[in-house]
Amino acid sequence: MPDVPSAGAATYFAPAKVNLGLSVRALRADGYHDLHTLLVPLQVGDDLSIAPAATLTLEVHASGGHGADLPTDDRNLVYRAARAYLDAAAMTQGAHLTLHKRLPVASGLGGGSSDAATTLMALARLYPAGLDLHALARTLGADVPFFLLGRAAVAEGTGEILTPLPVPRTPLVLVNPGVEVSARDAYLWLDAEETTTPPLDIDEVLATLADGRPVPYPNALQEPVAARHAPIREALQALTDVGLRSPLMSGSGSTCFALAASEDAAHAAAQAIAAGHPDWWVQATCTL
Repeated sequence: MPDVPSAGAATYFAPAKVNLGLSVRALRADGYHDLHTLLVPLQVGDDLSIAPAATLTLEVHASGGHGADLPTDDRNLVYRAARAYLDAAAMTQGAHLTLHKRLPVASGLGGGSSDAATTLMALARLYPAGLDLHALARTLGADVPFFLLGRAAVAEGTGEILTPLPVPRTPLVLVNPGVEVSARDAYLWLDAEETTTPPLDIDEVLATLADGRPVPYPNALQEPVAARHAPIREALQALTDVGLRSPLMSGSGSTCFALAASEDAAHAAAQAIAAGHPDWWVQATCTL
């Protein structure tokens, strides 16, 4: 039986992210890719509750069917993050973690990485040990260090070189058409085309976010992924059809997003898309 969380359990928000542009610069000798991307956290995400316990246990509560079949052992990034922290801190005590999963899985929103980063931060508060959380984060995944940062940043290298910068508060609509896309597959499809892309023009992206023009933020992975998944093409078209700005796939997909002129416009557009596609996950939100 899992340990029962104590009344003193604390709950933390694990935000999603979108890539406001993703350039794949080169395939490295280690098999990873050099990237240039603008990562921005969002007001939508998962929740993680944590309480002290004798051993390490994890349970997952799925919202809307998202994450209902996620494992609760070392196949789960939250569990691995917790295990990494407890081992590095030489803790004999454990923790009971409860993940309230609201984001679609394998969707390009960084949900698993955000959950892992939140786990590290939560454990650092529960069991302070003076550990280098960023060093632990780098062992868990390319996006995990970004979520420790907690603000918009340009990411380079494999994602570990982060330069924070201010991004204007931007309303947007997220659409996930129910397709899971493996990041590994997305990069393999791009590699097969032997394509690299120039770095993003970050100054121009920020300027157009602020003044309402179409944003020049290409995603190098979008074409090979969308070519193999018709629902992604349909999601991008749906965002266009409701008059939103600069539709783009986030990360390796399958979630797509587009920018709105206001929060009210974002909510109206999300309602219109959801009405026409009741089986899609649709969410109006804002950048943090």
